[in-house]
Amino acid sequence: MRKLSLAVVAALALTDSAAAQGYPNRPITFIVPYGAGGPVDVLARALSEPMRAALGQPIVIENVVGANGTLGVGRAVRAEPDGYTVSIGNWPSHITNGAIYNLSYDIQKDFVPVARLPQNPYVAVVRKDLPAKDFKEFIAWLKANPDKATEGTAGLGSGQHISGVYFQKITGVKFQFVPYKSGSADIIRDITAGHIDFTFDQAITSLSHVKGGNVRALAVTSDKRLDAAPEIPTVDEAGAPGIYISTWYGLWVPKGAPQEAVDKLGAAARTAMADPALRARLTSLGQQIPPPEQQTAAALAAYQKAEIDKWHAIIKEAGIKAE
Repeated sequence: MRKLSLAVVAALALTDSAAAQGYPNRPITFIVPYGAGGPVDVLARALSEPMRAALGQPIVIENVVGANGTLGVGRAVRAEPDGYTVSIGNWPSHITNGAIYNLSYDIQKDFVPVARLPQNPYVAVVRKDLPAKDFKEFIAWLKANPDKATEGTAGLGSGQHISGVYFQKITGVKFQFVPYKSGSADIIRDITAGHIDFTFDQAITSLSHVKGGNVRALAVTSDKRLDAAPEIPTVDEAGAPGIYISTWYGLWVPKGAPQEAVDKLGAAARTAMADPALRARLTSLGQQIPPPEQQTAAALAAYQKAEIDKWHAIIKEAGIKAE
């Protein structure tokens, strides 16, 4: 009995000691809902070192793959809300999936926003011999050839697919979607070969092919040109104002996490995004880093709500739903 009492006292003492140290006092896990080497994984690993320096604790990257990111986000939702499990996600995982899938969690109510991270606009890329010389001519060509052009996508509900649906809605053009199971690499290969006409692809994966001369870039779906490719006009400049599409990223923690954890994680993320070396690396990949006032938890919450209001309506109107 006395040994048991001593064990309880020791356990309480350790708990009190850990609490007294404040947050964080042990490693933090970032759950990436996609595979290693993908855009979210690359960003998570790029952030981990400067954030580790700011927080004074290691950051462990855990890839939980499956169901277009829903398995990883679900894993984060069920984690202990103590600030030591962080969900790093993007436009599909924390916005569009909520309209496409019947989720076991609520992407707004079950998470607390921590920090808004960089965004990766899409680039409209076409085969080299397409008659249109610029984006305005491209829209005119599509209108003159309804349902004849083809856009490559990574499948139902993918970024390319939703981008194409939005493009059709805004401009009134019509074309066919060609789904690919393997994603961007095979799409670009078939555009290069002339088998399909175009796609909307993230700058992070399309710019190398544009610079290599395999495809032509007509516009970037942002109100700002890319530092990594300043020669590509924005959609506003190219004659299709307001067609803004980007895969943006953020950090969240499960609902109920201590405010101290939210504040310190957010501050560490902002410190990381101010690091010159990291900024140079991200911009070289076509990422756009939001200004400091748009990196906060409040800014992420407002931006996420606006994006849900925008994209969920578009997805539902188009009838995009997982089988």
